[in-house]
Amino acid sequence: MLQNTGKLAGCTLFITGASRGIGKAIALKAAKDGANVVIAAKTAQAHPKLPGTIYSAAEEIEAAGGKALPCIVDVRDEAQLNDAVEKAVQKFGGIDILVNNASAINLTGTLETSMKKVDLMLGINLRGTYLTSRLCIPHLLKSKNPHILNLSPPLNLNPIWFKNHTAYTMAKYGMSMCVLGMAEEFRGSIAVNALWPKTAIQTAAMDMLGGSDIGKQCRKVEIMADAAYAIFNQPTNYTGNFVIDEDILKKQGIKDFDIYAVAPGHSLLPDFFLDEEPENLVKHMEDHGASPAFKTGQSSAVDSGPIADTFKVIKGVLSPDVVKSTQGVYKFDLSGEHPGVWYIDLKSDAGSAGSGEPPVKADVVMSMDSADFIKMFSGKMKPTMAFMSGKLRIKGDMTLAIKMEKMMGLMKPKL
Repeated sequence: MLQNTGKLAGCTLFITGASRGIGKAIALKAAKDGANVVIAAKTAQAHPKLPGTIYSAAEEIEAAGGKALPCIVDVRDEAQLNDAVEKAVQKFGGIDILVNNASAINLTGTLETSMKKVDLMLGINLRGTYLTSRLCIPHLLKSKNPHILNLSPPLNLNPIWFKNHTAYTMAKYGMSMCVLGMAEEFRGSIAVNALWPKTAIQTAAMDMLGGSDIGKQCRKVEIMADAAYAIFNQPTNYTGNFVIDEDILKKQGIKDFDIYAVAPGHSLLPDFFLDEEPENLVKHMEDHGASPAFKTGQSSAVDSGPIADTFKVIKGVLSPDVVKSTQGVYKFDLSGEHPGVWYIDLKSDAGSAGSGEPPVKADVVMSMDSADFIKMFSGKMKPTMAFMSGKLRIKGDMTLAIKMEKMMGLMKPKL
């Protein structure tokens, strides 16, 4: 891992969303140098599903050697943000580094994403980043080596990164556009950069999106903290960069990246928005020594076993209401231990399901490993993450693929 140099001693970092995950990891890395950290986050009381509060994070920062100022902040609230900035300046004398880490995610298509969710993502990711930057910049301009770092991706305009979750991509790219504009606007005065991971990072949010099995394909938050630390130690003329964590750490001399892996030696899941399109994730994983379980195998009807048992449950939840709300025919091309072709007809009458080809042309063809099929229909794997990770390949109407989740919700109590 990247060694601390002490260069951030006495510097003040204002970090949004620093009560857990990547934000807290960056705070702890800086604290080891003796930095001051403003924890600007919403969680003041323990969350039932998410670890950490601003106060527990403050205790960890102090224990690591830094000074902490926990502030209850919703980045959509200008008054709360302004108050936190003023408290930071009063307590520590200024602000040297701003980390826009707070973010909201919802990986659904246009028809499935409510305006409440759209407003949430745009409000936190785009508006929150812009507003926090706007309030901190007057103080950053007084610093000797000021930095703004947004946790956002390179602006990859390949439509593949829009079609499945347009609202989220718009919101996340809004953070990146702040980098593009502000880097030029404040060139020579403030370094403004973006940082994005090459692989998935194990955080509470990732666990919620991908399920408990996703962790083995992730790296730890410390790789992002080390990469951020490397950026903070650059001069202000290092600006306008969309930095990938692994790339900058290689330049710092890091060669062993297994130390950052949750499961050293295991294949890693590439993160969103990079050059690897979802359809190419299989090849990428194979290049890293993995053998994805969803390679095409020979199809055969299976009348007994776990897949047949799953389809018995599927048949039990079919109803005219489910058919009416779905209106799609699904074909499943399964490989692995229980290969075969199966179908679910949610377009005709009260619906039907079974082995073999569907009675009419399928609207959606899903190819995956039989073990992952069972996980998906038992609620242990979310279809969205299965698709983005390459465990599920889809041909046809993506909207219908998402609608399948309704049936999975009906089945979960019965499996």
